[in-house]
Amino acid sequence: MDLLEDKATAALGGAAVGDALGGAAEGNTPEAIQERYNGFITGIVPPFLADWRNARPIAPYHKGDGHVTDDTLMTNALVEVYAQVRDHLDAYSVADYLVPIMIGDRRWIPELEGEALLLHRVFLAEKWLVTRLHYGHIDPREAGVGNVVNCGATMYMAPIGIANAGAPDTAYAEAIDVAGAHQSSYGREAAGVYAAAVARAMAPGASVADVVDTALRLAKDGTREAIEAVVTAAGTVTDWRSGLATLRAAVEPFDTVGTNYRQPAPDARIPSRTKSIEELPIALGMLVAARGDYSEAVLGSINYGRDSDSIAVMAGSIAGALAGRSAIPSEWVTAVSEGSRMDILSTGAVMASVARDIWTADRARMDVRASAMEGLSSGAVAG
Repeated sequence: MDLLEDKATAALGGAAVGDALGGAAEGNTPEAIQERYNGFITGIVPPFLADWRNARPIAPYHKGDGHVTDDTLMTNALVEVYAQVRDHLDAYSVADYLVPIMIGDRRWIPELEGEALLLHRVFLAEKWLVTRLHYGHIDPREAGVGNVVNCGATMYMAPIGIANAGAPDTAYAEAIDVAGAHQSSYGREAAGVYAAAVARAMAPGASVADVVDTALRLAKDGTREAIEAVVTAAGTVTDWRSGLATLRAAVEPFDTVGTNYRQPAPDARIPSRTKSIEELPIALGMLVAARGDYSEAVLGSINYGRDSDSIAVMAGSIAGALAGRSAIPSEWVTAVSEGSRMDILSTGAVMASVARDIWTADRARMDVRASAMEGLSSGAVAG
């Protein structure tokens, strides 16, 4: 296994572990999490509510017990798209490849404890893809307009960062295009910034500071301001266990959901130039607070609560890409693979292979352009 495959495996496996560990805490406050689990979560735990089938009729999912959620399922589906296309993706790729996977292929859904279509597990913001693209035949580049603005388009963008390993600007542009089929505004913006962060983390010798600098350079509007506020606050945190409230206070002015995560504010999740999703800034903040340590960044994300699984996915993928496979505790990898009935490390080799093919194609395209530019620069104008 070379460094590319090691980092790709760590990015995707690290995201899946964060997802599975964070699922049980989702939607809850740090105080409620500590009360339920007799302290901070330090590994795989059972569901927050014992009667999970009936406690939330709108989402009767078995979260906890090492089960990955829709974050990982959508990520894996995007890897499948890359494995078919083996080149850069765009909004049309979502319509032509991702949507058919969502509605055509039955697979094991850990939270449903059975085989089902991916469509039957994803949240309403992801069902939008099928409604708009498959049934509405909307131009994929515009299909995201009107959807709720949340982290749905961001949570599965890590493969785009791997496909563009070491090229964050290209990853940003590709993710912005792909996410256009899913969302608009700061939901789409965060998708681009997250993919860029993963791409930067994939580079040899990359650091947390490199990732943060890249995110701040590329991010626009409220997304940039939120990231800057949170990472600045995280710089004052010596341990996430005592810094959860500090990070929440830093992101709160940019978060539309409000204090009560389960009862969003009336103007929650609507387009804005000044707002941001909460998950990406907090994930970057956790990386800073944890000084890049994979386990600490993931555990901090989980114990933060609210959208804990998606925060841990983002922090886990970036921390994994930075440090490599050895940084992810093997006991977590084994437990999540067994609990979810899937090899959570298998997608890394696939994306590494795809990234190599894309780089080969990019080099050929660059050679063609170089030849054209040489001719344009040296050729004389007739007459």
